[in-house]
Amino acid sequence: MGYVKTAILMAAMTALFTGIGYLLGGAGGAMIALVVAAGMNVVTWWNSDKLVLRMHGAEPVTRGDRMGLHAMTAELARNAGLPEPKLYLIDTPQPNAFATGRNPANAAVAVTTGLLRDLTREELAGVIAHELAHIRNHDTAIMTVTATFAGAISMLANFALFFGGSRERMGLIGTLALMFLAPFAAALVQMAISRTREYAADKAGAEICGNPLWLASALEKIAVGAARIDNHAAERNPATAHLFIINPLHAHKHDNLFATHPATENRIAALRAMAGQGRTAPAAQSVRRGVPSTRKRGGPWG
Repeated sequence: MGYVKTAILMAAMTALFTGIGYLLGGAGGAMIALVVAAGMNVVTWWNSDKLVLRMHGAEPVTRGDRMGLHAMTAELARNAGLPEPKLYLIDTPQPNAFATGRNPANAAVAVTTGLLRDLTREELAGVIAHELAHIRNHDTAIMTVTATFAGAISMLANFALFFGGSRERMGLIGTLALMFLAPFAAALVQMAISRTREYAADKAGAEICGNPLWLASALEKIAVGAARIDNHAAERNPATAHLFIINPLHAHKHDNLFATHPATENRIAALRAMAGQGRTAPAAQSVRRGVPSTRKRGGPWG
């Protein structure tokens, strides 16, 4: 079903891209946009993860890293029944993370230096488990394809004001409307996809790491950090905001039509309710084994 949904999404975004091309340049514009969209579909499917990682300046984390990220991720991936994804580090003080890749065999998880600074080992395990849940559910392909197309649609719409043919066909008001409505339509697709999948990834991630409270605690810290610390790469590439575990663009806290993520408070409440329905799972004990007490403010990452 993940591949079917991705195919439907790519077809819908291609249609939107082609429609904008028609409004800008008539039948010729639509044909050019269709050819460009077809090429984007191919490039996006095979290289979308690399494009997104490059946008955020992510650097690979080598095996045997002193932080123990690979060892933790490998153990959580076994719990999730997944191959171990590639790991990347983003040099930004904002605590955050995202997953990308077209399928579980070609997936990557990226975490920020701010995340390692602020979170305990258990909280970090909850975040990585959340991202593994996205990979297992094939959310990463859908969300990364959406990010790539949304960015392209926004750029195409911005060119509309300077495209003489569009002003002749639509007038200045129509051109200005296109500039705002095209990115808005793409953003609505992002919002619908991201919000519904975050709750599901929270639930599955809590099961993978074995303790819902670890992820709930991590979300609290990440929300505070994301609200006060800028993520400059994300600000330059807002179409990728829905990939992150918490919106990096300082979005409103309430659940509404225009939020790329559900309210963090609602996600935390759901995780705490989940924790109240059962005890810590064996997976939680294995992740915690050999780790000192984490009743301190920062993580053990240096």
